[in-house]
Amino acid sequence: MSTALYRGITTVLSPVITWHLRRRLAQGKEDPVRFRERLGKSGRERPAGRLIWIHGASVGEMLSVLPLVERLLHQDTGLHILLTSGTVTSARIMSDRLPARAIHQYVPVDIPSCVAGFLDHWRPDLALWVESELWPNLIHQTRARGVPMALINARMSESSFQRWRRLPLLIRPLLQAFEFCIAQSAPDGGRLATLGAQFVSFHGNLKAASPPLAADPRDLHVLKMAIGQRPVWLAASTHPGEEAMVAGVHRRLASRFPGLLTILVPRHAVRGDEIAGALQAQGLNVARRALDQPIGGGTDIYLGDSMGEMGLYYRLAPIVFIGGSLVEHGGQNPLEAARLNSALLFGPHMFNFTEQATAMIRAGGAAQVADGDALADQVALLLADRDEAARRAAAAELAADDGQDVISAVLAQLAPLLPGQTPGIKSEQESNCAGA
Repeated sequence: MSTALYRGITTVLSPVITWHLRRRLAQGKEDPVRFRERLGKSGRERPAGRLIWIHGASVGEMLSVLPLVERLLHQDTGLHILLTSGTVTSARIMSDRLPARAIHQYVPVDIPSCVAGFLDHWRPDLALWVESELWPNLIHQTRARGVPMALINARMSESSFQRWRRLPLLIRPLLQAFEFCIAQSAPDGGRLATLGAQFVSFHGNLKAASPPLAADPRDLHVLKMAIGQRPVWLAASTHPGEEAMVAGVHRRLASRFPGLLTILVPRHAVRGDEIAGALQAQGLNVARRALDQPIGGGTDIYLGDSMGEMGLYYRLAPIVFIGGSLVEHGGQNPLEAARLNSALLFGPHMFNFTEQATAMIRAGGAAQVADGDALADQVALLLADRDEAARRAAAAELAADDGQDVISAVLAQLAPLLPGQTPGIKSEQESNCAGA
């Protein structure tokens, strides 16, 4: 598929795409108050002066760039930053976290007319794309308007790489629309270069600079009081297939550790009904966060089927299993748990965070488990030996570097593109970027 063909297809199918978007709205998956933003119709005025636009898919991407946003705003007091994402959860979290002169909007659906409306209104001076969400119409229309673009903290998993390799006429022009790509790991950089990206560099992962996730202090106090001195562990961001393993761990360890509480937080909160039903069918007593059900003395599983509260759950348990790693999903970000004093466990499939997982293991802050039985053994070891759990937690926190050097390196590479700077982009890239 070529870029022109993609543009033609999305133009012809725009009524169908819009219908699908409205169907998502009816299902509660879109924001009813700000739905027009998804159609390229802004919910607020563009501020005067210089504007940098940063786009990321969802919560993880938005949180990873917050330290960069703060540094950019600090060094240019006349600058505004527009952040776009596509999920309701990310919009809600950003409303509480954005600094002054930073604005959040929903990204427009990738229909040419919606994209044009968005760009006509916001007229960015620079566009930064985060990680891996590449919308062809949005990228090419931005480039056609002469807006410089860079792909930062770029990620290209092996599975995505194999899919894109089958679409060379689409992916190569997309990647070459960027002035340069800053990969979040050396393997990501290599895959991006193979697909056609130019001037690929690697400085580290911006997620290493993200501040600890926030938590409501009142909610934290209530839950800590409810848990008391009970032994507790957390299975975070689980995916289908992992909840059954977590339940198996709980059943196996409950008699050995009286009062054991397992906190289970699925990656997608909408699966709450399904997971609760499956756990209850196994005879487990489940309390659900989404239903405001309290943790009682007989609660076996506290199901964290809420959105945007991982900072709360991580603060409740000294032992954390990172989900998406016992199934072939690629794992979730281990740095968030490491920064909140947790000993880490994860399965063999951490290919989305290979370097971070390896660093955690080498530092002695994490252990890799092969299956549910091995997970049970490790949870038991850490529940029985609090000193070992504390030692691992301290090692994991130390390995979760604050990442300020990464931000400085990214800012240095972005400097020639920043509004008000002297151009000279080509020479800067050639002197500062190592080809992957």
